[in-house]
Amino acid sequence: MSVQTSVQMNDPAQPMTSATSLLEIKNLRKWFPVQRGFFKRTVGYVKAVDGVSLVIQPGETLGVVGESGSGKTTLGRCVLRLYELTDGEIWLRDGERMLPVHELEGKELRAFRRNAQMIFQDPYSSLNPRMNVLETVGEPLLVNNVAKGKELEDRVTEVILQVGLRVEHLRRFPHSFSGGQRQRIGIARALVVRPKLVVADEPVSALDVSIQAQILNLLKDLQAEYRLTYIFITHAMSVVRYMADRIAVMYAGKLVEVADKESLLTHPRHPYTEALLAAVPRTTSGRNVKRVVSVGEVPDLANLPSGCVFHPRCKYAVERCKVEEPELRELDGQLVKCHLAEQLTLRGIGPSPNGAGKG
Repeated sequence: MSVQTSVQMNDPAQPMTSATSLLEIKNLRKWFPVQRGFFKRTVGYVKAVDGVSLVIQPGETLGVVGESGSGKTTLGRCVLRLYELTDGEIWLRDGERMLPVHELEGKELRAFRRNAQMIFQDPYSSLNPRMNVLETVGEPLLVNNVAKGKELEDRVTEVILQVGLRVEHLRRFPHSFSGGQRQRIGIARALVVRPKLVVADEPVSALDVSIQAQILNLLKDLQAEYRLTYIFITHAMSVVRYMADRIAVMYAGKLVEVADKESLLTHPRHPYTEALLAAVPRTTSGRNVKRVVSVGEVPDLANLPSGCVFHPRCKYAVERCKVEEPELRELDGQLVKCHLAEQLTLRGIGPSPNGAGKG
């Protein structure tokens, strides 16, 4: 069985759309082979990301949300070419032209990684315990031939101060830092080469709540200072509610809804989005609020259900949902992948708060 699927487009040498976009993702697929037997024969594929298309503008934060196993992290790693694509295209703006990230190799791929960096989820495992802060944060400068010697130390010192650490921390090793401090080191490492795009993969999920607010505010401040564009991956709607300008909801490797933050929070169009929003803590002024709970779990990505992938868990599903996969289509300025989107009135939550991490 071949996993290669052709991408239909007017001109295969050109990206999708906008003259202003920073990043364009076209029909991205990442399928992992399932191998069995002594000879490791491929008997199927885990469709971790399946047909995702997105356009991201300079300076915005796109929140990518969904349960564990929805494909969020795989999408982020594919964008940075940490995983090789099964199919699809990724374009990044480089001056007046769009760079075909999916085709880059060697020196060109290394140059791309100066413009696109990642903040990893776990601040403990993402740092080399044998490298001090100066070596850890300075390594991208050495690898990319940006700076060395005194210039490197000056660059590292500058970014370390910007993320809230001190000069005396430069010679210390990761074991002597708290989780929040380690994540600040990870942020400094991502920003030291001054990228255009940062993929933040659940950057606060491993931290205490009080520290989460500090890191989220730091990321916002750094975005304003460096004019960064974020892909912010998280499973916590309360976090993306504070950080994002637009939100993309993923389920079982597919996009099910994309909209600006306020529209998606107050008027969700997909039942899965409604279920995610129902889990956000909120004040109710003493009133009992009936919560919408979606039963079941994310399906086996190697054996997806027919029709709409969410139908086995959807309280609104009809017979058509079980046999026909919906298209991702525009409805009142939102993109939604649901046959019943026009008919449903789904419950959202209020506008985004002013404070970090509040629900």
